[in-house]
Amino acid sequence: MSGVYSIGAVARMLDLPVATIRNWEERYAAILPERSAGGQRLYSHRQVEALRYVADQVARGLSAADAHRLLSERAARQPEPDDRARPLVLIAERDPVAAQLAQSVLRSEGYEVEPVFGAAVAEALWLERRPQLAIVELMISGGQGADLCRRLKRHDIGAVLASSALEGRDEALAAGADAFLQKPVDPADLLAAVKDLLTERSNGQ
Repeated sequence: MSGVYSIGAVARMLDLPVATIRNWEERYAAILPERSAGGQRLYSHRQVEALRYVADQVARGLSAADAHRLLSERAARQPEPDDRARPLVLIAERDPVAAQLAQSVLRSEGYEVEPVFGAAVAEALWLERRPQLAIVELMISGGQGADLCRRLKRHDIGAVLASSALEGRDEALAAGADAFLQKPVDPADLLAAVKDLLTERSNGQ
């Protein structure tokens, strides 16, 4: 199951009023979120990107109706990719903003991304979905990142890339991480590290 976002989180990410997102849903029915058991709207990453596209078109002067029409035409021309064919990257983060940035960068390069915000959840998904790579923030769950790296490598499923704003390189590598990135992470450095680790693991199998 991929990550989902509440309507409040989507509104903040796109700098849109919640009322506007609801109005677009009701008037055009082009982007229909799932509903939680309690009735809360839950948006997938693709739906967030679709809303971003509509918002960008409206900002350029199009009406909301025309923007939704263009969205439908674009979807018809470009069928959704098959996630099963894409490398899966698990992001174990403590900061939702950092997770969203990394997710956006990696998805733009064709990776499937699963963001989580707790060490226990990260390990459970590591075993359930068996991703090719995990990116672990060392301060996740109050500083359990190094121990999480150790546990993930013990299962020998994929590569582990650790990151931190603090000096944690030696600790991460000692815990079994395959590589370390110091925050703030440049998107180009993140992509290079991910590609290197996935290529190395593929060649080693």
